Amino acid sequence: MLRVSLGWMFFYAGITKVMNPEWSAAGYMKGAKTFAGFYQFLTQPVMLPVINFINEWGLLLLGVSLIFGVFVRLSSVLGAVLMLLYYFPILDFPYPNAHSFIVDEHIIYALALALLAAWRAGRTYGLENWCANLPVCSKFPKLREWLG
Repeated sequence: MLRVSLGWMFFYAGITKVMNPEWSAAGYMKGAKTFAGFYQFLTQPVMLPVINFINEWGLLLLGVSLIFGVFVRLSSVLGAVLMLLYYFPILDFPYPNAHSFIVDEHIIYALALALLAAWRAGRTYGLENWCANLPVCSKFPKLREWLG
């Protein structure tokens, strides 16, 4: 249930961004309190379309991966990194927001995704068992490892 509910949350966050042509990550990154130089670099006109694409489609595909239970290990690790990248711009140490002390929802999501990766959660009511038995996985054993 954790995998599917987190999957739905990420899918919904991604699809609303993909469907909205006005959406941009620039506003979020321009107000960065931690690593401001890094986030300002990401808002440059050359970088911003790439960052927007990664945000939109990364969230959407993370959600699809978690809902269907395929590539959960890989997508959970990448999703945890994405959540940390969301955490740092708002962090005014030790307060990420007015109602949190060090830990906020981004850290909780990152830890939940790390837990799903460690548990190989796609193997339970997911498509990873089926995918792991495909001929391509016996040809490339590392792929089976990343599947979960």
